[in-house]
Amino acid sequence: MSVNRVTTRTVPEEPEGVRTRLRGRDAELASIEARLDALDRGEGGIIRVEGPVGIGRSRVLAEAAAAARRRGTRVFEGAADPDEQCVPLGPLLDGLLSGEEPLSGAVRLRDLATTPGQRFWLLQELGDRLRETARNGPLLVVLDDLQWCDDLTLLTFNTLAAGLSSHAILWLVAVRGGSVPSGVRTTLDRIRQAGAQELALGALDDQATTRITEDVLGAAPDADVLRVVRRAEGVPRLLVELLGSLREAVTTEDGTARLSAGPPAPQELPSVVRRLDQLSDEARALVRTAAAAGGPVTVARLAELLGRSSAALITAVRESLDADLLIESGDHLAFRHDLIREAVDAGLPLPLRQALRGQAGGLSPGSAASPVDRLQPSAGRAPADAAEADLLRTAAAELAATAPGPAAERSLKALELTSADAPERPRVIAETIPLLWQTGRAAQARELGASVLATGALGPEDEARIRLALARLAVPFDFTEAVRQARAGSALHGTPVDLRGRLLAMLAVGLSMSGEHSAAERVAAEAWETAAAAGDRSAEATLTTVRSAASFHRMDLTEAFRQAERSVALADALGVSTSLWVPEALWHALLSNTTGRSAEALAAAEEGIRITREQGRTAATAMWLMTRSRILLEAGRLTDARADAEAASATTDDLGPGNLADVTLRYVMMRVALHTNDQQTGRAYAAEARRMRSDGAPVVRHFGSWMLALMADFEGRPDRAMAELDEVMTSPVADRPAYAGLVDPADAPVLVRLALRAGAHERAAQAVALAERLAVLNPDLTFLAATAAHARGLLDNDLAPLVRAVRLYEDCPRPLARASALEDAGRKLAATRKSEAVPYFDTALTLYARAGAERDVARVRRRLRAAGVRRRPSTAGLSRAWPELTAAEMRVVRLVAQGLTNQQVAEHLSLSSHTVSSHLRRSFTKLDVTSRGELTRLTKDRDSGE
Repeated sequence: MSVNRVTTRTVPEEPEGVRTRLRGRDAELASIEARLDALDRGEGGIIRVEGPVGIGRSRVLAEAAAAARRRGTRVFEGAADPDEQCVPLGPLLDGLLSGEEPLSGAVRLRDLATTPGQRFWLLQELGDRLRETARNGPLLVVLDDLQWCDDLTLLTFNTLAAGLSSHAILWLVAVRGGSVPSGVRTTLDRIRQAGAQELALGALDDQATTRITEDVLGAAPDADVLRVVRRAEGVPRLLVELLGSLREAVTTEDGTARLSAGPPAPQELPSVVRRLDQLSDEARALVRTAAAAGGPVTVARLAELLGRSSAALITAVRESLDADLLIESGDHLAFRHDLIREAVDAGLPLPLRQALRGQAGGLSPGSAASPVDRLQPSAGRAPADAAEADLLRTAAAELAATAPGPAAERSLKALELTSADAPERPRVIAETIPLLWQTGRAAQARELGASVLATGALGPEDEARIRLALARLAVPFDFTEAVRQARAGSALHGTPVDLRGRLLAMLAVGLSMSGEHSAAERVAAEAWETAAAAGDRSAEATLTTVRSAASFHRMDLTEAFRQAERSVALADALGVSTSLWVPEALWHALLSNTTGRSAEALAAAEEGIRITREQGRTAATAMWLMTRSRILLEAGRLTDARADAEAASATTDDLGPGNLADVTLRYVMMRVALHTNDQQTGRAYAAEARRMRSDGAPVVRHFGSWMLALMADFEGRPDRAMAELDEVMTSPVADRPAYAGLVDPADAPVLVRLALRAGAHERAAQAVALAERLAVLNPDLTFLAATAAHARGLLDNDLAPLVRAVRLYEDCPRPLARASALEDAGRKLAATRKSEAVPYFDTALTLYARAGAERDVARVRRRLRAAGVRRRPSTAGLSRAWPELTAAEMRVVRLVAQGLTNQQVAEHLSLSSHTVSSHLRRSFTKLDVTSRGELTRLTKDRDSGE
């Protein structure tokens, strides 16, 4: 991005060759001028300009920047782009560091922005540079299209605006109205709390429309021309583009513009064509079909026209709504403006347009109506509130299993139609909370539940339902809060037996996930009796998962698998919407991975991501991404594991990642950093681990302890590492986790090695005893036997069990664990038989190199050199033309260089757009490029051999 390109984007409303004056924004410009007057007096602040697509936000920003320059104010302009979110801090840095007078120290600031772990120093230095510049005169910082900004830009803007509020710096930001990502919504809430002035741009009035028409046509419009241009409904971009198409149809007589031959036929509009081109093929087909259908259309009708199921259109519908081409109109989809529909329709070939219209008109009026169709009120009639609310709740229940997004909207609408004193209102709230959580609106869901609990006016049954919903919501975020809500609900007297059974089941889940295993088993026993009495199969599915976790804790993995499979079968039979813990299959995947069945676990995770993404289950998708990041780590795919962890972090809800992220993605990022010798990132996650040590959930504290122990060992402080594990190793036996808080047996040799370095022989022996007991109890799992042999070989410093571990690991999909055993066997051999050690080191080196474990590669190279052997650097998994990139990164780069958007790349590779952004961001850093254009040129150069 560059300032020149940004300037071009600020005047999108102008037709070719015409520069129109800004009309109808006198009040907004006067407000900005007043703030510029205050800026001249040394008073900074924030102005937020908001409005829908095409309303003129960028034009207002351009006029404000020009006004500031006329005063002698220094201006920095930046803008975000939906396809360039992979460049960390790109919009803000390009605004500050490009142009005629960039901020001083541009090179160093860019280096800090693209270097992992330098966020703190980047913020410090940016703040210092802006502060220094503001001392020499007032500054205006313009940031357009805030809705497309990456997370680092949002964080930096928040931090700088707050930290520099006493300086003469005015921040002028623009954001599209309507739905925006949760991170952007948080930013908007924060700047509102900080006193930001808000300018909401609405439609132009009739006087402004007339003046713009006169500007473009060069003459005053007559009544017929005005009737045509009023169809733009005061949207500047549509108005000017419509006028551009009118110029050839208008004649001027006696200073008046008249239509020469009646209203012109609808034509394609440039802005609509651009927005269509940015859509996926599926969404583009949906929008074009909706245009051909004429007026507002239901999703069911579109599905029938496209030959698809309604559920299969979820992603395309959401994409079309996000592009602001379509809007929700009751239970129908409609175009934002009829001009947009006509422009889309005009772009269709005539035979296709006629065929679609014939098909749309020929659908049988007796076709089975979806819940959406049944709810559509008659034109001009206000719904009868109580009856309409009942219908909406029924529709929400029917849609919940396959389309939670539309279900949530219907449930919210039902809540709006339910009066505050209606006896059924608490139940409607309890139905709405899980739907909001599933679709990524957990903060709204929690606030809804907390507000009704705060009234203190609920009966026992209503309160129990609300607490059950809040407990389900809390599971991914706060294990302790999930326990608190479920315990409070189950303690209420006078609740139905089925509801109490579900609360007890949820309490057992919370305790199990929290790491309080003995308490979880006690509660589960009571819950089984209650659920059986109520005949509640949903609670049974949840409790079967708890039984599986208990069997795992007792090291009976055969029984754990049996119960996990039964739990998944029950949940599948019932439908995911009825599950108390969505989805039970997560546990089965984690269990498979823990015991060396990585391929099975990975297949389950990928299927889970695919299904939940298709259904729009944002919360479940994030949970599956976190799970897959852990699986990829232990499968030795470090780059992919890091990408998934970053993607999951980017998609986490507005409540933040929470406890589940603590024990998945934060743990993954720490382990990847240590394997790749990324000390800065390792230390950053060590800081997270210190926070985890004070969490209310034992399992989170245990993970934090293990992460801190690994970091201390990385830094060469084995005594400190063992001290970090004191709480875990001395916790009550009933709840003490094997291997210092982890569920991965492969860490037994790591713990043994760590304890031996610290001289803690008893702790090393304890870890070996646990590993051997686990292997004996589960003789069919070769991976466990390999782990036990590896740990025993380290403890006894005995070559035989190490060689046995190497042989057993050959049949296990754990390359890093196998490489570690090979390295340890080679190290033992090297003491007396160096030549025999070399093949072990060579194989370990190859496995580490394929995984991208740079620190481990360097260590094995040192061992080989000590044995008198030098190996050339390996390029396993890398292309000769692209030695900097992994195979996954190279696949993304190739497609981006062909002109595909991030969304199109994601669809092509079956990845999430966040994962694509993660790969692309790292590729930009490795290749030292800052734009897609640079990347495309570099690709052409390398492919041509230059």
